[in-house]
Amino acid sequence: VITAAGDRINLVAKRDEIGPLEVAYADFTELVYADGHRKAHLMPIVDHSSKIVLGWALGERAITEVALRAWEYARETLIEYGVDLREFILHHDQDPVFTGYRWTARLLLKDRVRISYALNGARDNPEMEAFNSRFKTENRSLLLDAQNLEELSAVVGERMGYYNEIRRHSTIGYQAPERYIESQWLRPSHHKSGT
Repeated sequence: VITAAGDRINLVAKRDEIGPLEVAYADFTELVYADGHRKAHLMPIVDHSSKIVLGWALGERAITEVALRAWEYARETLIEYGVDLREFILHHDQDPVFTGYRWTARLLLKDRVRISYALNGARDNPEMEAFNSRFKTENRSLLLDAQNLEELSAVVGERMGYYNEIRRHSTIGYQAPERYIESQWLRPSHHKSGT
């Protein structure tokens, strides 16, 4: 699939302006929970302009099934907002999950999304790195209090809801992401998440 689509390219670096729901970022991040004794992997998909978390998924490992589950929730959100997936760009690194057949076939062939790759590691995906770092720092004690994956999923779900619906972001005029999108012309969507 990658060969058929051409060389891996950073499509985001070539864009001067990015509007709401045109480009999103994805990456796995490790969450420590159960008083620091256990680890899980979270994959959020975050919009560039509005900062809304379009979808997310959580699993014990950073595997394709978790990534595809996060994408499915993000896809549903984008469709609810009336986004043409053929015009949408999803930017991520070159980890095996994101270069593997199942991921690329789903996004490129089935959903017709344009994939963009971080060609220089984390330096090429700073928005995602910043989101993951901020999310873990702001919610550290709540994450540590979760004693199992089900409790961790509930905490993450609640915090993602807070992030999308209430938390104000300086880069979007001190509005919550959902309010920002509403103010830009798009109809509101429900928060999408999954475990």
